[in-house]
Formats: sequence, C-alpha cells, structure tokens
Amino acid sequence: MAGILLRSVAFNDHDRIPDRFARDGGNVSPPLEWDDVPDSTSELVLLVEDPDAGRTPFLHWLVTGIEPSPGGVAEGQVPAGGREWTNGFGATGWGGPHPPAGDDPHRYFFRLYALRKPLDLADPPDAAAVHDALKGREMASGTMVGTFAR
Repeated sequence: MAGILLRSVAFNDHDRIPDRFARDGGNVSPPLEWDDVPDSTSELVLLVEDPDAGRTPFLHWLVTGIEPSPGGVAEGQVPAGGREWTNGFGATGWGGPHPPAGDDPHRYFFRLYALRKPLDLADPPDAAAVHDALKGREMASGTMVGTFAR
C-alpha cells in the first residue's frame, strides 16, 4: 500500500503532544499537513485513537469525507469537506488526550486514509467499527504518533 506523508508543525512524530491540544488544556485539534494522496482517491478519512486506554482503542477524533487532495487542516479546524463524528467522550469532534493521572505516557495514533470509495458508518462508531469499515477500501495511508501523560 502506498504511503501518505502525515505531519504536524505543533509536534514531531513520537513526541509529546502540547498541552493546548489536551482535553484539560485548550482541547483544540492540532494542525496537520499531508502529501502524496493518490490521484484516484474518493475521500480521505482521519482517525485519531489511543490504543493504551484499555482493551479497545479510545476514539479521539474521526473525520470522514475529507477532500482528496494534498493539504492539511489548521489548528482547531475541520478538514475541508469533512464530517466530524462522535468521539469516545460522547461529543462530536476532537476530544484531546486525557489519560489517567500517573499513567505512563499514552500513544495517540493519527492516521489518514485515502479510500477507493466512501465509508458507510453507523453513528456513533467506535475505533473497531471504523477499522472494519476501512477494510478493502484503503489505497494509501499515513500515520504519525504523539504521546501524552498528565
């Protein structure tokens, strides 16, 4: 599978996510940039999850229907054409990092998928349902990881 280059000007891959993006901070979504989107992409899907939160990954942000082009999204904004879904906190949109105090740093996987055809999801999906829906539709993807502890 081809690779999409996914990055942020706010933090580097595998670095700590700044407090302003955390649930107890400003709880705003971080800026993201991406390149190398395949020409025949139907839509982009952004999935942010914490696999360290329990038996199943905790969903922090899901955006579908993103315009299939190189680009990105500014801090606190929704990607162009995107639809935000319910996160693991029960709210629509970004839900910043919020691991239990004293836990080791949690990892937050930011994944951008280029799809052959749009996703069909039931609301509210959890991270597992999104992964199931992605199967067979992915053309390319990109991942970056941030960490956070309180």
